[in-house]
Amino acid sequence: MSTPPEKAPRIVAELGRPETAEETAARKAESARKHRSNQTLINLLLALLASLGIVLFLVLVVVRPEQPARQPADYRGDAAQSESQVGETLAAPVLPSGWSANDDGLDKGADGVVAWTIGFITPKVQFIALAQGIDANATWVSNQLEKARSTGTASIGGVEWTVYDRRIVTDAGDFAYALSATIGRSSVVLHGTAGSGEFRTLATAVAEQLTTHGGAQ
Repeated sequence: MSTPPEKAPRIVAELGRPETAEETAARKAESARKHRSNQTLINLLLALLASLGIVLFLVLVVVRPEQPARQPADYRGDAAQSESQVGETLAAPVLPSGWSANDDGLDKGADGVVAWTIGFITPKVQFIALAQGIDANATWVSNQLEKARSTGTASIGGVEWTVYDRRIVTDAGDFAYALSATIGRSSVVLHGTAGSGEFRTLATAVAEQLTTHGGAQ
């Protein structure tokens, strides 16, 4: 049985001679290190792709139950039920088609003032809040308006309203425009994002209701 010939040493091109045993061992060790490094990077990329795939699956496949649409508040019915608690007509104006209320309630604040509130959504999908304080004072009105300064007055629905126009203020939010008036025992504040026309519609309806059923101004 013949002995296979020994493999010829690898010629190192840069040196023009066969590489030594030490150089061969160093080269193989470096090659193994690069292989392990590449394998680790590939594994990380595969793990990242797998994670992204799971997230995409959850977003596309998992069905999220739809939240039921919020029903408009029956502010007129709620006002009728709450009037006996305050002995005063509560604002529940009859408004044209397209108006709705998303919330209402009767509450007694820390200042002792009992207030009836409604959040209206206008036909132009803007917001107007109504707050009616029973036997309230000027401080209560100022707090409801976040201490806004008046910019004039307007006669609406036979009632003199104080106007607070802050629409030139960029961060006025739900207090961009406001109206306040005293009708009988009630201090009424309207504020929100709607235009002047929708404010006049609401103020007129409130004034007519309260002056007819809640006493003279």
